[in-house]
Amino acid sequence: MNRQKFTDKFLAAFFILAIIKMIGILAQLFHQSFWSVIGTLVIFAVVALIIFGVLMQLEKKEKESNSSGKGRNGGGNFYLEASLFDKIRNKYEELAQKYISEKDYKRAAKVYMNLMKDYYRGAKTLEEGGLYNEAAVIYLKKLKNKSEAANCYEKAKQYKKAIDLYKELEQKEKVGDLYRKMNDAKNANIYYQMVVDDYVNNSQMVKGSLIYRKKMELPEEAQKILLKGWEEDRDAFNCLNNYFANIFDVKKLDQQIQELYQKTPSEKKITYLEAMKHEFKKDPKLQSTTRNIAYEIIAEKVATRSEIVNELKHFNPDDEVILKDISRFKTGRNSMFRN
Repeated sequence: MNRQKFTDKFLAAFFILAIIKMIGILAQLFHQSFWSVIGTLVIFAVVALIIFGVLMQLEKKEKESNSSGKGRNGGGNFYLEASLFDKIRNKYEELAQKYISEKDYKRAAKVYMNLMKDYYRGAKTLEEGGLYNEAAVIYLKKLKNKSEAANCYEKAKQYKKAIDLYKELEQKEKVGDLYRKMNDAKNANIYYQMVVDDYVNNSQMVKGSLIYRKKMELPEEAQKILLKGWEEDRDAFNCLNNYFANIFDVKKLDQQIQELYQKTPSEKKITYLEAMKHEFKKDPKLQSTTRNIAYEIIAEKVATRSEIVNELKHFNPDDEVILKDISRFKTGRNSMFRN
């Protein structure tokens, strides 16, 4: 490529680019401030210089390649085109990073979106700069990403806009959280109740109870749902364990442990025994009750489940005698079966 051909091609490309850009500027002229238009022109001028510099470097490389006998076929042209594209893209990246280092996030985002057609990085750049509303618009209109847009609106404290998007996404708990931030307890609880209902329908009783307790501030309803899970055998152990964990008065807890045990059917007593191991460690005042219940369950089940005697050690951790008794019992059972 001689210099005349290069100049002609570059000027043609430059003028085409200039015409397209000017059309865009004129179309936006009545919607932008004077300085916004000036800023756009500055970016355009920088880009023109970048392209010119890259083309000059490539022309030099092509001459060197031709003089050495290489690059005389179509592959050379392809290499030049690819190299040009990569170099221009790298220059754009450097320009964007320069603007970011200067905290000029709007211009950096324009480079990503207008020059590199990378709307995601443009939106992220705006978000990084705290321009949450602008970022939300890009996420929504260009990327069709309602989740990211809602997150940006939330950061901008545009809660109503965020709520509308979270409703479309069916993120009910998030909707409740934002109504709560707006001090709208009525609507918050409507959506929290929907979340609880979904958890109950999926037998996730503990999660449902946490919504009642932590977000709706209804501890009694939380206990009811845990008790329901225990009685209906829906994640029974975790429901029982959490039910006891939510009773902070030791006397009331001792009473509840005894009352629930009286209502426990035989097929669920092994699960109850597991819960007693936790309650035994919780407070010395609970040890007598939990130990007695454990003994009853072990005595009832030992005939069909001899290994259950091992559970005695959890309720007598420092009793060497009972550990020896357990060992003798296991030895005697094994001997009986051998005979």
